[in-house]
Amino acid sequence: MSATQLALEGELSIFTAALVKERLLAALNGADAVEVDLSRINEIDSAGVQLLVAAKTEAQAQGKNLGLVHHAPVVLEILDLCDLSGYFGDPVLISSRR
Repeated sequence: MSATQLALEGELSIFTAALVKERLLAALNGADAVEVDLSRINEIDSAGVQLLVAAKTEAQAQGKNLGLVHHAPVVLEILDLCDLSGYFGDPVLISSRR
């Protein structure tokens, strides 16, 4: 079974958290696995990180898989700063798309 793809772009911040949360939950409700493409994220703050952690936790609680793919440099930077790369357990690759 292939994963549902969900591409996020722009800000992943306190200003967009509610909308992104709705999109993440809808994707999880409609699939057993979701891949979140982060290649077009240009800004992320602590609310964005908390949202990704909450989405991963919710997926695990539902017995589903949520993976992060194509990490933008700003995402890699904050995951490294917060020492969370291991928590998500996804291969960390930077997308060549710009």
